[in-house]
Amino acid sequence: MQILVIGPGCSRCKTLAQLTERAVKELGLTAEINKVTDLKQIMALGVLMTPALAVDGALKVAGRVPPLEEIKKLLV
Repeated sequence: MQILVIGPGCSRCKTLAQLTERAVKELGLTAEINKVTDLKQIMALGVLMTPALAVDGALKVAGRVPPLEEIKKLLV
């Protein structure tokens, strides 16, 4: 599983990254989590609002930090 945490590195982006890492660990998944912070890359991905979360190339959440349980549902 390929997960992208997309955002410029603000506090909400960091929170989303931490929650995503926790969700992967609690679910026992094997995943590669990468952070995309470059504005050109963010725009190339079509993300207009950050933070955003993409799983295997599909944008799942943009513009907010979902709760841990919602992230878990998005990953399975």
